[in-house]
Amino acid sequence: MRVGINARNILPTKLEGFGHYSVEIIQRIVKNHPEHQFVLYFDRKVELPFEQTKNVEIIKVFPPTRHPLLWILWFEFALPKRFKKDKIDAFWSPDGYLSLRSSIPQIATIHDINFEHYPADMPKLVSNYFRYFFPKFSRKAKHIITVSEYSKKDLVKTYLLPESKITAIHNGVNEIYKPLYEDEKSTIKNQITNGRSYILFVGSLHPRKNVQRLITAFDRISREFPLIDLVIVGSAMWKDKFLQIPTKLENRLHFTGHLPLTELAKVMGAADVFAFVPYFEGFGIPLVEAMKCGIPILSAKTTSLPEVAHDTAIYCDPFSVDDITNSLRLLLQNPDLRRDLSQKGIQRSQYFSWDKSADLVWQVIKRQFSENN
Repeated sequence: MRVGINARNILPTKLEGFGHYSVEIIQRIVKNHPEHQFVLYFDRKVELPFEQTKNVEIIKVFPPTRHPLLWILWFEFALPKRFKKDKIDAFWSPDGYLSLRSSIPQIATIHDINFEHYPADMPKLVSNYFRYFFPKFSRKAKHIITVSEYSKKDLVKTYLLPESKITAIHNGVNEIYKPLYEDEKSTIKNQITNGRSYILFVGSLHPRKNVQRLITAFDRISREFPLIDLVIVGSAMWKDKFLQIPTKLENRLHFTGHLPLTELAKVMGAADVFAFVPYFEGFGIPLVEAMKCGIPILSAKTTSLPEVAHDTAIYCDPFSVDDITNSLRLLLQNPDLRRDLSQKGIQRSQYFSWDKSADLVWQVIKRQFSENN
């Protein structure tokens, strides 16, 4: 079988959610199945962040997909031509985009459909593209993979899809995440916050990540806890500037931008509390990374997050700054609670495995191809 894979989100210098997911799954699939050929389609020249095996071909397809109009050109015109030229038997897209003009079996991983519920959270042209094309992609797909039972139910309800068409496969967690020794934590804190303890957020700076309410909540408790800072890791998803930073927090609020995986794991492992309060999430990989490091978690009690975190977190209403504030205060005031959540998190993190996720994804791809022949 010759399997085409949309690999355009693998940008080694700026791996975000889709990119991490793509790398973790693809590198395992191609290694574990040398009897099949895999064609990875990129929209620019990229060095693979994993070993390229003999059963992997890398194809750069013009144009670079940096705009909704270019997405249409890439998926609807450029890719179908390549599928025919490369004799592709099946196509898997880790970010959910498909080619409506191709007749080969296509499998889409649709992580979530936040744009259906909060269309104003992104530029209008992007929002319109998603809301027009993703219902079509969901119908075009021979099968859909998603990353939580919550997202599966949302897809079924919103797009009126049969449950049998969707398989929920949880994400995994990279083994680089682990608890740190105290001297390691001190070294990281000296680099990030001049030695001060910190609350950590990790994620793209997108409105649904709810960073503004988290900053406001931190502002409210900043005088009560003068020895702890807030560190925000992630880059802006769009160019819009929507965060307002209180002047008095300028020395206690630290934006690192995007961090490479090795640095991110250390920054996560040195945190005192992980605060993750988005109001919409398809899975929430940073939750599992915090669990793996033994970091106590404050999570929003919404969408997929309780499904992932279970009893490893305390929960808050993401739309209530008062509730976020009170929950942060509760965590910071109770070392016994933090220790309990830390232990539960380490135990819970063992449930999440990229090896298991990749095996289940492959089973879906193989089954859909087999049923088509």
